[in-house]
Order: sequence, then C-alpha cells, then structure tokens
Amino acid sequence: MDEPSKEGKGRHDLLLQEIEAIDDYWGPTFRAIFDTDECDAFADKLENRIRCHDKDIEKLCSAHHQGFIESIRDLLELKGLANKIHGEVQAIDGEICQSINQLKLKGQELAESRRIEKNMKTTIEMLQNCLPVLRAYIKLQQQMKEKRFYPALKTLEQLEHIHLPSISHYRFSEHMKKSLAKVRESIKEASMIDLKDFLESIRKYSPKIGEVAMRHTAEQLNIDISTNSSAIKRLISPSPSGKLDAEAQSESLYSVEEDLSAQDLVDFSPVYRCLHIHTVLDAKESYENYYRKQRKKQARLALQPPTNMHETIEGYRQYFHGIVGFFVVEDHVMNTASTLVNRSYLDDVWNIAVSKIASSVRTHSSYCTDPALMLKIKNLVMLFSSTLKTYGYNVTQLVELLQEIRDHYNEVLMQRWVHVFRDIFDEDNYHPMQVTTAAEYQRVMDSFPYRDANLEAAPFPKRFPFSSMVPRVYRQIQNYIQACLQFSQDLNLSDQVIDDTLRRYTNLLLTRTLSGCLSTLIRKPSLSLLQLIQISINTNYLEESNGWLEEFIAQLTGASRELSHIARLQGRAVFRDVRDDAEQQIYEALKRKMDEFMELTNYDWLLNEPSGQASSYLMDLIAFLQSTFQAFTNLKEHVAQNACLTACRHIAEILMDLLMSEDIKSVSMGALQQVNLDVIQCEQFAASEPVPGFEDGTLLSTFLDLRQLLDLLLSWDWSAYFHDYGQETSKYLRVSPQRAIVVLEKLREADKRTVFSVLKKSERDKKKLMETVLRQLRQLLQSSA
Repeated sequence: MDEPSKEGKGRHDLLLQEIEAIDDYWGPTFRAIFDTDECDAFADKLENRIRCHDKDIEKLCSAHHQGFIESIRDLLELKGLANKIHGEVQAIDGEICQSINQLKLKGQELAESRRIEKNMKTTIEMLQNCLPVLRAYIKLQQQMKEKRFYPALKTLEQLEHIHLPSISHYRFSEHMKKSLAKVRESIKEASMIDLKDFLESIRKYSPKIGEVAMRHTAEQLNIDISTNSSAIKRLISPSPSGKLDAEAQSESLYSVEEDLSAQDLVDFSPVYRCLHIHTVLDAKESYENYYRKQRKKQARLALQPPTNMHETIEGYRQYFHGIVGFFVVEDHVMNTASTLVNRSYLDDVWNIAVSKIASSVRTHSSYCTDPALMLKIKNLVMLFSSTLKTYGYNVTQLVELLQEIRDHYNEVLMQRWVHVFRDIFDEDNYHPMQVTTAAEYQRVMDSFPYRDANLEAAPFPKRFPFSSMVPRVYRQIQNYIQACLQFSQDLNLSDQVIDDTLRRYTNLLLTRTLSGCLSTLIRKPSLSLLQLIQISINTNYLEESNGWLEEFIAQLTGASRELSHIARLQGRAVFRDVRDDAEQQIYEALKRKMDEFMELTNYDWLLNEPSGQASSYLMDLIAFLQSTFQAFTNLKEHVAQNACLTACRHIAEILMDLLMSEDIKSVSMGALQQVNLDVIQCEQFAASEPVPGFEDGTLLSTFLDLRQLLDLLLSWDWSAYFHDYGQETSKYLRVSPQRAIVVLEKLREADKRTVFSVLKKSERDKKKLMETVLRQLRQLLQSSA
C-alpha cells in the first residue's frame, strides 16, 4: 500500500474531525471519502484514531474507579428508598385513579344529562317549528277526506309557500312534498269529477234552458208563439156548401212550468272552482282545452237531430231547445269566466253549428208534406234565430234557410192544391150554374166577383154562363194566396217583397198546378163534347179573374200597385193556353163523334142506280152538327168557326179516304153517283152557314177536292182535264192524276164484273177510252214526278 502524501493526511484529519463533530449523520463525509481512492488509507487512519481514544478512556476510568464504586453504594441505598417511595406512590395512585374513575363517571352522567337536556330543548324548538306544518297537513288530510277541495287547495298553498320552506332542511319535508304532489293531483282529479258531473247535468238541462230562453225572446219581441194549424186545413178543405169552417184551435208552442234562468236551473260553481283550482295548480290551459273539447263534443251531440224529427213539431222543438240551451250556457260562462270561454271561440263553434243546423232542418223539412207543420217549423226557426241573434250570433244562414223552407212550403201547398183542383173538377157537372134565390145568387157573387147587368136584371132562376168550377177554383186560388201569405208574415219583409213573392208563387200555381190539372182534365176520354165546350167557356171567365186576383194580392200586402208590374200574374196566358188546348180537344172530340157516325157508313160500291137522296148516316151526322153548333153560342166566334170548318174538312177527308181506300177494289158509277148525292148534301149544309161569320165559299171550299173529282168522273170531261192540266184556270185544278187513276181503276174493276158489257159497242168504246185516259194519266204522273 502506498504511503499517503502530506496533503492526503491533512484531508484525512479534517474528515475525522467532521466525524467526531457530528453525532448522527455522516453521509456527506463518507461520500467524500468514497469519492477518492484513499479509502484504505483513511480506514487505517480511523483505526489509529479509535485506538487513541480507547487509551484515553482507560486512563479516565482508572482515575475515577473509586468514586464509581462509592456511587454504586449510594445508588443501592437510594434504591431501597426509591422502592419505598414507589410503593407509597402506587397506593396514592390507586386512590387517585379510583377517585378519578368516580369523577369520570359523574362527569359522563352530567354530560349525558346536559346532552339530553340540549336535545330535548332542540327537539322542542324543532317540534314547535314543525307543529304548524303538521297541523296544516292534518287539516289538509281532513279536508280531502271531507271532499272540501277548495279549502284544501288554500291549505295546500299555505303548506307549499309558507310552512314547508321553514322546514326544508328536514328529510321528512321531502316526503311531505311528494305526498302534497299526490294531494294536488287528487284535488285536480276530484275537481274534474265535479266538472264532469256538471257537464252531464248541463247536457240534461240544456233543452230546458233553451226553452226558457226562446220563451223570453218571444215575450221581449212580442212574437206570437202559437200557430193556428186548423187555418191551413180550413183553407184547403172547404165545406160542401162552399163556406169555410169557423172552428179554429190554437196549439201552444211552449209549455214551461217554471220561469227559471240558466243559473237557476244549473249550478255553475263547479266550473268556477275547477277553473280556480287549475289556475292555482298551474294547469289552467289544459283545463280550458279540456272544457272546450268536452263542450264541442256536447255541441256535436246537440246538433244531431232526432231520427223522427220530420214527423212532428216536438222533434224540432227538442232540437232547437238543445242548441239554444248550449249557446246560452256558453254565453253565461263567457260573461262570468271570460278566460274559459271567449267570443272568438263561441263564434267558431257557431259558424260550424249554423251550417249543420241549416243542413239538418233543410233535410228533415224536405220530407214534410203538411203545410201546418211547416208553418210551425217556420215559427220555430224564426224564434230560434231571434233568440241567438240577441246573444250576438250571425243568423244570416238561417234567414236564407227560411227562404228555402218557404219555397218547399209553396211546393207542398201546390201538391195539396193539385188534389183540391182535381176534386173540384171531379165534382163539377160542367153545366151552367143556376140559382133560384137571391141568397144563392149573393153567395156566388161573394165567392166570384162576376158582374153582368143583364144577369142581375134577369128574373129567377138565373143562369150563369159558367159552371160551379169557376167560383170554386177562384176561391181556392185566393185560399192558396192566403196560405202563402201566412208563411211570409213575421219575416220582417217589406210589403213590396211580400207582394212580389205572392205573385211569384201564384204564377207557379197557375202555370204549373192549375195548368197541369186543366190539361189533364181536358184530355180525359170520358168528357163529352158539350163538357169540353163548357170547360172552354169556363176558362174565359177564369182568365177575366186575373185582374181580380192581382187586386186581391195588393189588398192583402198593402203594396203599391204601380210598383207591382215587376211580377204580373200570368193567369191570362195560362188560361189562354189551356183554352187553346181545350179548343183542340173540342175539335178532336168533334172528330171522334163524327167518326162514330161515319162508322155506320154502308155503301154498296157496286150499286147500279143511286137512291135519289143522301145517305141516312150522313143526314144524322149533319143533324148532330147543327144541334152541336147551337151550343157554341157561348164560345168565342173563332172557336165555333174553327169547329165548323174542322167538321166540314173531316167529312170531306172521310169521303175522300173511302174513295181512295185500298180495301175497296171496285166502284160502280151508281155508287159514285150516291157519293155525289152525299157530297151535295154536305155542300148544302156548308152553304147554310151553320156558324155565322164565314166569308162566302169558305166552308164550300172544304169539299172542292171531292166536287172536282166527282164532276170529272161523272161528266167524263177528260179532254178539258188534259187540255187545262197545270193551269190556274183549270176547271179540275184540285184533281191529281194519282187520285183519278185510283178511282178509274176501281171503275174498270166494276165494269169487269158486268158479263154483258163486252157485247155493247158503247161499252167497248168506253173501255178503250178508259184505257187511253189511264195511260195519259200515268204519263202525267211520271212527268210530274
């Protein structure tokens, strides 16, 4: 090992000094030693230093050894004393520990007592704080048990806003809050149950409320709420004597036992309580939505008409009362709880309801065929409209509905009057009316304003030109006008509008009902010619009544006649058309009667010589025509003239058809001469002017075709015929080649039946001439074609 240098030795000494100076931590010193390569040298240095100190310790111990022994002896003596003191201290300590334990127990008892006292004081304070909450909660439970929900809601508000915040740091307050939430829902559900009961009761009492409201409206507006149903029956059902039945019984439209208002009939407090409860519970909007939804459902139920509503007026009353009751209740709720029901909501409900009301009434009234019932419906609709109008609703659609019902009412009346007119026509004998006393004459004058100075001056029995049909029809038209007026009354229409309406409906009665009935009447096959003539005469006087009917309407309505030109009655045109139709039927009936006589025709078409006089059937026909034309004296001149002209033309056509008939294959000259005698008799009848007023030759011209054909065939003047054919001055201008050929062929067939005609030279010449004529006629026919 190398010997350390002088510098290293000095560093080792310093390190040893640091070790000796420090008692417990030599880490930095040892780190400095280990950082060098002199660990072994330092260890030797340290070992030497330890040996030096050991020698010092030995010297010190040797120097103080005797003193140490003496100290040991003193310590042993002190040991005995110490043990004695220790025993005494332990005894004292035991006593002290025992006293301390007792004191500790007393202290613990005192502390526990003070803790209990403090807890009791704290508990009392807490209970005093909780006691109002508990009392309020118990009170709430009692109120809920007794179903006093409105006070319970106030107690609930106090608990939530006053009491519970003061005990919010207690855990049981959370449980109480949860239970209060359930109580809140219970109050809400209970109030809704009350509301449902209210809705059920209001649905029950709504018709009664509506009935009272409509009655009050009728009283305020001074509307007559009774309808005389027998008036219509009397108008359309005249007594056999012609007088109107004087019995009339009014039906009461309403029968209200008690004059109670909506709030008297129904307790509205559940609505207000429920509204307040939901407002407090912050559920006002949901409550309003629920109330409106339920009321809309009830509105839909109220708007559903009874199935048999169209049968009786009671169905309409029930329907209208229920609707009015609904809107009266809603109006009351709006005035007392405007947030629940407002005008906008009611207007929306009404706009939906009024369309359904109009549709239902329109549909059910369309089934009605009773005028008296329709008048009741009209009165109900009017009162219904007036009632709802007083509550601020728009009733324009209902006013328009009344116009539609009025049109249907008029249709029903016209259907009734169809039977009335038919009964009159069936009961009439179609003979001029005859009265034997002044009273009978006055009754006719009262029912039909006919005036004739000659008739008034004539002695009894007096004979009217018309039959009983005329005054009865006139009177029934007046009854119809009065029935129409009954519907237009109380509709707040002006006199001019009512006047125009009556005229329009009267025109419908005349142009449709009466015209149709008369047209059906005159086409009855059972009517005789004289009856048709009387019907035609009756139409003349009915036409004259048109002005009287206009005056009658003006008196009923009070409208100015100067302004009524807008809708004049069309009676004149109607009766004129009917009369024209009747005249045509007269002509047809005359032809049918003539055909009955002509069916008796029994010509011998192979007759050798004529009888020398006209046929008997023709003489009977002419005698019939002469007597018939005498009955035409009350008809207008042109009717008699047309009938006479028609008769002459018909006879000529029948005779011409006989000659041209394909069923007759052969005609002899004798038969042709007999036909000529009959035509001469007809010409004599025509020349006798059976009806005055004809121009000369007018009736004779109807037989001109027959006359020229017979003259040509009997005179055998074919040369003149062919020479003048086609000229205006021709003697036989009306004889066509076709007709001449037909008769000539029949004459030729008759000649063939004569066996000895071929033996006579004159007959052979005549036959050759006939063939020549036929050939020339066919040539003319071909050239004209």
